[in-house]
Amino acid sequence: MIEKLLEYDTKVFLFLNNLGSTTWDDLWLSITHEVTFVPLYAILLFLLYKKFGLKALLVFIVLVALMITFTDQITNVFKRGFQRPRPCGEANLIDQMRFIAVRCGKYGFFSGHASNSMAAAVFAGLMLRPYYKNLIFILLFWSAIVAYSRIYVGVHYPLDIVCGLTFGAIIGFLFYKLAKYLLKRFVSA
Repeated sequence: MIEKLLEYDTKVFLFLNNLGSTTWDDLWLSITHEVTFVPLYAILLFLLYKKFGLKALLVFIVLVALMITFTDQITNVFKRGFQRPRPCGEANLIDQMRFIAVRCGKYGFFSGHASNSMAAAVFAGLMLRPYYKNLIFILLFWSAIVAYSRIYVGVHYPLDIVCGLTFGAIIGFLFYKLAKYLLKRFVSA
């Protein structure tokens, strides 16, 4: 059953990856780059500051740093534990796919980009939901775009992306709950 799932995952990867064209490559390479969305993070931090104040912002900064570090490190544990080669590292796939990323990396299960972006989207979206009702949907869409970029550039299978998004959503929600608790306990007191 696992072999069938991985075979299907490879077929879906090849389909999605081959939708790309040189016209769009630079756009997707910029979307997948780690620093592209620093302005978005700055805007989200500003909105959190505006709605919750300076003391709360300091709590948010520490929590977001811990959340991203946590998701990133757990992603690495899974990558080393499962040791699923990235599609760009598969000799039998390289001639069938478009590989445009700067580097390949060794293992790909599950996507750190997907988990980190989803954790940030869920955390910020839930924290700001009382003030900006539809922001969470924009952030979830942004996270999905970032996640898809990893398929487009040829470094992750769809299953890597789905698992990364799921893990990120869970972690984002847990850190949201932790933030609510800490704000109630230490900031509003």
